[in-house]
Amino acid sequence: MHLFWAAIIGLVGGTLGGLFGVGGGIVMVPAMTFFLGLPIHIAVGTSLLVIIPTAVTGAYKHHGLGNIDLRVAASLVPLAMVGSYSGAWLTSHLEAASLKRAFGGFLVLVGCRLLFFK
Repeated sequence: MHLFWAAIIGLVGGTLGGLFGVGGGIVMVPAMTFFLGLPIHIAVGTSLLVIIPTAVTGAYKHHGLGNIDLRVAASLVPLAMVGSYSGAWLTSHLEAASLKRAFGGFLVLVGCRLLFFK
């Protein structure tokens, strides 16, 4: 049953990743903690690993559709990598409960922004 839920999480995360540019953090992390019972630290790390081939596949298709601005991407990549490393380091200094609350608050803020603002 564990592998079934993992496969479903992968399918939904991948589909939403290709459709909306989300999937790893917004879909897979909560799903892995709820359906697979993974601790949030493990779910975050696993999600980051899983999102690599997912992102490459989606980016390849979007590139073919002309939906990528390579100049913007090139300017985002260096500091996004620094931020990702820093965020991963920061998780080692946060308790699981604090990380869950911060993650939940982030999701609420993003959801409100998408629902109520242009």
